[in-house]
Amino acid sequence: MYDLIIIGMGISGISAAIYAKRSGLNILMLEKGAPGGTINNIAEIENYPGYTKIAGPTLATNLLNSLNEQNIPYKLETVTDVILDDIKTIKTKNNVYQCKNLLIATGRTPKLLDLDNVKEYLGQGISTCALCDGPLYKNKDVAVIGGGSSALSEALYLSNIAKQVYLIHRRDDFRGENTLIDQVKNKSNIKLLLNNEVTSLIIEDNQFKGINLKDQKLLVSALFLYIGSKPNTEFLNNTALKMEDGYIITNEEGKTNIPGVYASGDCIKKEIYQIINAASEGAIASINISHNFNN
Repeated sequence: MYDLIIIGMGISGISAAIYAKRSGLNILMLEKGAPGGTINNIAEIENYPGYTKIAGPTLATNLLNSLNEQNIPYKLETVTDVILDDIKTIKTKNNVYQCKNLLIATGRTPKLLDLDNVKEYLGQGISTCALCDGPLYKNKDVAVIGGGSSALSEALYLSNIAKQVYLIHRRDDFRGENTLIDQVKNKSNIKLLLNNEVTSLIIEDNQFKGINLKDQKLLVSALFLYIGSKPNTEFLNNTALKMEDGYIITNEEGKTNIPGVYASGDCIKKEIYQIINAASEGAIASINISHNFNN
């Protein structure tokens, strides 16, 4: 029986764990992937206080080191179901755990294009992680789809590896940070293809060869997708948690509509999705859990 179980080891979950440990709670963390979450897929982070610039995997390692230094227990297991009674039951593929309080900090995953063959060629020409797959396409032509800061950042990262980067956006203006927009526009090997979108993939001899746009055919070695994200909350579908489009609804304390169940980070419904507020939300939820538990 744990005082608190935290599902998700991104920056929000780890921030919560640190505060819970300092409050003396008996805690356990569960993570289905790599500790650090999606931070591992970010080439460079330039908007987090204390760092002028830091690689995502380096920050993820720092977060894991913080857990280990404080002897915070965690297990790399996939949660398959939860029962949210007075005592919460968390089922994984390997075990069953129980706790008095539950914090859900499972983050988001990238969306894929709703086109034929996209899922089949994920990892074979289609990618959602420039840091992971970019080096495979050194001195080759690649394309990036998206208009937010993630697409801009990854296009810049790829421009230092690839011969030519095509940045495709369905609108004529970007939604990302102005500094990133300026850098992209000033990069000689990034070509902007605005007011455009992919209509189909080009597959020849069972290999990805490029994409068809509304107005042209584009032969590229890889296509990187940054077209939004969806929350990792499928395992909650059979619960009474209040959600909107899969995002968990919380109040300012991180509380959900079910007593003893909290949520933080990119799996909750909010206006701004940034590393800094994900960390803050985890800390706030944890402090409130500790306060309620000790009183």
